[in-house]
Amino acid sequence: MAEGKKYLYGPVPSRRLGLSLGVDFVPFKICTLDCIYCQLGRTTQKTTERAEYVPPEAILAELREALAQGLKADFITIGGSGEPTLNSGLGELIDGIKKITDIPVALLTNGTLFYRPDVRADCAKADVVLPSLDAGDKRTFEEINHPHEDIVIENLISGLCVFRNEYAGQIWLEVFFIEGINTDAGQIAKIKDAIEKIQPDKVQLNTAVRPTTETGIKRLNPEKLQSIAEQLGGKCEVVADFSPGRCGKHIESKAESVLSMLKRRPCSLNDICSGLGIHSNEALKYINHFQQQGVVNSSERDGIVFFNALS
Repeated sequence: MAEGKKYLYGPVPSRRLGLSLGVDFVPFKICTLDCIYCQLGRTTQKTTERAEYVPPEAILAELREALAQGLKADFITIGGSGEPTLNSGLGELIDGIKKITDIPVALLTNGTLFYRPDVRADCAKADVVLPSLDAGDKRTFEEINHPHEDIVIENLISGLCVFRNEYAGQIWLEVFFIEGINTDAGQIAKIKDAIEKIQPDKVQLNTAVRPTTETGIKRLNPEKLQSIAEQLGGKCEVVADFSPGRCGKHIESKAESVLSMLKRRPCSLNDICSGLGIHSNEALKYINHFQQQGVVNSSERDGIVFFNALS
């Protein structure tokens, strides 16, 4: 549906949001964090300064065209390859989306700027807000998330607490677990304490089921994630997708194009996106699908991850 679009991608299947039309609202890897588990690679510009990186009207123009072509999606999801709250036009974009469609708006964010009233006001326009919290203390936060020097975990947590008090919509908090870093009893207790302060509607647990920025990131097995979910309480659910991926009819042909490309030669993520004219997030969905089926492998060469189809 979003082929040939600059800012929209998909719709793609999402375990958290169903069929999701992605909106890329900030240039590639401009972020407040540089997380070791990010599937998109290193942050190229670490900042806390908001700017109109992409004008809302450019995205709305693409969305109008997609709607005219019969777009069907469960959510329009603002996220993409950078931190969307860094775009100062976020509130204007959500207002614009709601004027032209009834499809609900979801916002994927790392939550680091919620201590700012202007950011909270913009985010409150969304129907569902999905922030992240991967640590319960300063040391672990810095080890996992490598924040900008202006970002401290106390402000992250207090900002989400204030947002909860101001916002009547749904908050689905994602916690990403890495074996040996944030999985000990003390860290889980601190994360639980933060969750009880924030009071999200859901807590969704994830781990590294896709290639990550840093090598050696150890994912948790399903049993351990489920055990942590039970320790954290009744609002928790495991969203990490350990099962073999399944592509719906609407994406089968594009997924097969990715596989065909990887059968010819090893390709980087950039090679796939450039060759097929698709967004990095969408390409990663297809790669993950085939990796879970055991038909695609990955290897690193000169700091670049290459994917290839197994014979």
